[in-house]
Amino acid sequence: MSQTIQPESPEAPEIPVSSDVVVRPATTPRRWPSSFADRLTAPLPDFREVTSVMWHGQLRPDIGDGDQIPVQRVGLSRAAATETMVTWVGHATFVLQIGGLTVLTDPVWSRKIPGVRQRLTPPGVAWSDLPRIDAVVISHNHYDHLDAPTIRRLPRDTAVFVPARLAGWFRRRGFHNVTELDWWESARLGEVSFDFVPAHHWSRRTLWDTCRTLWGGWVLTSSEHRVYFAGDTAYGERFAQIGERYPGIDLALMPVGAYDPRWFMKVSHVDPEQAVQGCLDVGARRMATMHWGTFVLSGEPLLEPVREARAVWESRGLDPGDLWDLAVGESRTLP
Repeated sequence: MSQTIQPESPEAPEIPVSSDVVVRPATTPRRWPSSFADRLTAPLPDFREVTSVMWHGQLRPDIGDGDQIPVQRVGLSRAAATETMVTWVGHATFVLQIGGLTVLTDPVWSRKIPGVRQRLTPPGVAWSDLPRIDAVVISHNHYDHLDAPTIRRLPRDTAVFVPARLAGWFRRRGFHNVTELDWWESARLGEVSFDFVPAHHWSRRTLWDTCRTLWGGWVLTSSEHRVYFAGDTAYGERFAQIGERYPGIDLALMPVGAYDPRWFMKVSHVDPEQAVQGCLDVGARRMATMHWGTFVLSGEPLLEPVREARAVWESRGLDPGDLWDLAVGESRTLP
C-alpha cells in the first residue's frame, strides 16, 4: 500500500504550531528540535510532589473489585470492507478496522509493564487471533502506551505512525516503514488518512529524556468514517482546535481513568467529566471509554471511571447508545 505525507487542508483554520514545522515527503530526513518542552501547557510535577504521592500511598487503590471489570474475550470479529469496527483490548489498545485496514492503537499485550503491578484483566483479544496488522499508531512513549515486548511481536514491515523524534526507537528494532509526524501533519496508507493531532500531555522513557519526543492523538479517516484516538491527555483548548480542523468525527476514543489524586494528575489526564466535555469539544457523536480497568496507575476506585463517565453522559442529556462503555474484548461497529 502506498504511503505519503500530505499537507494540511487549505481550508483548515489557522491554528499556530511551532514555527519550524514544514511538511516534507516521508523519505526526507527531518530536523527536529532537541526538546518539545515548549509544547507543555502546564508544569510537570516536581520531585517533591512525586515523592509525596508515593509516600502517602495515593496511587495504590484497593483492587478487591477487580473481578467486576467486564471482560468479553470471545475472539475478534472481522469487519466488512466498508465497515468501521473497534475492539477494546484494554487500557489504550484498540483493534481498529477502518477503510479495509486493521490498525492497532498503542498496543500493549504484556502482563506487566515497568513500575506498576501486572494487568488486572487479560488482553481482550489473544495475539494469536489477530489478523495481519496493517498499521500501528503510537500516541507517546510512556511504557503503558509504547510496550517493547509487544512491538517485538510485529512483522518489521508493519507501517508504524509515530510522534516526532520517535522513529529512531522503531528503526533500531528493525522497522523500516516508519513515519513520524508533527502536530497537524497527515500521512496516508491505502484509503485511510492518519493525522497526528495535539494533546495536553508529555513524554519520557528514561530519567534523561523528558519531552525529547512529541506526544499527541490521531484522527483516522476513511471514505465512510472518522475516528479520533485521544491517547493520553489532560483537558484544554486543543480539543476544540481538533474539532475545528476535523469536523464530523463519528467516534472519539477517550481516556477516562488515572485521574486521582486530582491535584497531581490534572496536568496529564482528564477525569470522566472532562473526557465527556472533550468528546463534545471535538464534535464527536459517540465516545468509547478507555484507559481504565487494565493497569493501576492512580488512586481512584477501579470501577469509578466508567461509572462516572456514564453519570456525566446521562446528566448532559446525551443518547445512552452513543456512549460505548465497552467491556474488555468487546467490539462495536459504526453504523
